[in-house]
Amino acid sequence: MDLSIVIPLFNEDESLPELSAWIEKVMIDNNFSYEIIFIDDGSTDDSWKVIAQLRVVNNHIKGIRFQRNYGKSAALNEGFKASQGDVVITMDADMQDSPDEIPELRKILLDGGFDIVSGWKKKRYDNTISKNIPSKLFNAAARKSSGIKLHDFNCGLKSYNNKVVKSIEIYGEMHRYIPILAKWSGFKKIGEKVVEHRARKYGVTKFGWERFINGFLDLFSIMFVGKFGKRPMHFFGLWGTMCFFAGFSIFTYLTISKFFFDQTGMTQRPIFFVAILIMIIGSQLFLGGFIGELIARNSTERNSYLIEEKIGL
Repeated sequence: MDLSIVIPLFNEDESLPELSAWIEKVMIDNNFSYEIIFIDDGSTDDSWKVIAQLRVVNNHIKGIRFQRNYGKSAALNEGFKASQGDVVITMDADMQDSPDEIPELRKILLDGGFDIVSGWKKKRYDNTISKNIPSKLFNAAARKSSGIKLHDFNCGLKSYNNKVVKSIEIYGEMHRYIPILAKWSGFKKIGEKVVEHRARKYGVTKFGWERFINGFLDLFSIMFVGKFGKRPMHFFGLWGTMCFFAGFSIFTYLTISKFFFDQTGMTQRPIFFVAILIMIIGSQLFLGGFIGELIARNSTERNSYLIEEKIGL
């Protein structure tokens, strides 16, 4: 199969008929073998009913329906698991991504030998100050910390080699950092293409201002996990040892002062309690953080989602 088109959605019943018809036209015009995988992330409108109706007239359409809302990362993760195409395209369901970009995204990926080709919405129709400035700061921080030269990490329109999507795991709100996840998994050839950003035609945005705060927190998390996930002792052990050694050094100084220089009793000096506190913090970093991170990384429940229904899968 040439293409798997993975589309996460939440309350997008108005846009789905037009979007699926547009994708179908592009596929027929380019003679692609394909599948369209809609992942309904717990919609409360008629999105799932629309997907079922579209499936009746086009058996290339498949669907996954979550029992409740888990978020875009969860939807993409399940869509990636189900995809069978040699090239996987992701796009949003709100009609702000143009299906006409799909052939070129596929061509650049295959001809250039890329692992990922990410879209760059250079000209935007939602270019407000409240969104533009945080987005630029976020992308600059992501570029600096990851070394990946992309202008728009959060663009939903991307193309992937199938091997990439089968090798990475997306959870929480890590969909913004798929290129970084791919790089940490050994897929380092990441390209970029300027794509059309269309004005919203249906519905309203599903994301608020809190996504920018979550975005920076997730960036710190993913950089930490990517660097120390397989060797957490190199982080927790280092800082834990340094804290414990600092506290122990103070404690040793106080002991020597007490017995050799006949100074004030150890417990009567505030620095004694500082030393004890620092040693406790060092021990907690060394043990608690190490064990906690290992448990989180190996949790079998991290990507367990309640799927209510499937179509065509």
